[in-house]
Amino acid sequence: MASWSEFAADEPRLAAEIRLLIQQYGPGFGYLATVRADGGPRVHPVSPLITDDGLWCFVIDSPKRRDLERDGRYALHSFPPEESDDEAYVAGRARPVTDPATVSRLTRLGRAAPQGDWRLFEFSVDVAMLTRRDPVALPGVGRPQVRLWLDPGEAAPARLGALVPEGRRGRHGFDTRRPAA
Repeated sequence: MASWSEFAADEPRLAAEIRLLIQQYGPGFGYLATVRADGGPRVHPVSPLITDDGLWCFVIDSPKRRDLERDGRYALHSFPPEESDDEAYVAGRARPVTDPATVSRLTRLGRAAPQGDWRLFEFSVDVAMLTRRDPVALPGVGRPQVRLWLDPGEAAPARLGALVPEGRRGRHGFDTRRPAA
């Protein structure tokens, strides 16, 4: 599991573009998917906080917080921009943050209510994906530009191999900056 800073060091341009999409409206805004106790998905809007050293989220006492405390798997999807259908996606594992200095620093940065009933989580990055679509192209014309990063320290899920032909795989698994023929 890579931290946000490890991912950003490995792929700085991709991390910067994902950060811009998540923070396009000022503070972070996206949809957090968690795993319910019965194995089904749960999706809620959240305001993630991205700093140079991590991807964080304050989560109030709620079903999604209980999901993260029980099973840390998550997926975070950006809110779509008004002018395009571009999208960012990050997935990995969330872990509760208990270090008082870190919690205090991020409470100030994220403007979280100091006495709120929330818990701070740090999100690792196992998968990061950015999809760009040409806003000028007619609907259905051309292919979107997709860039995908997989944590080199984790085993890549075999099912992702079908997404990109062998000759188009990049250093960390998959890179589709050039549309496949």
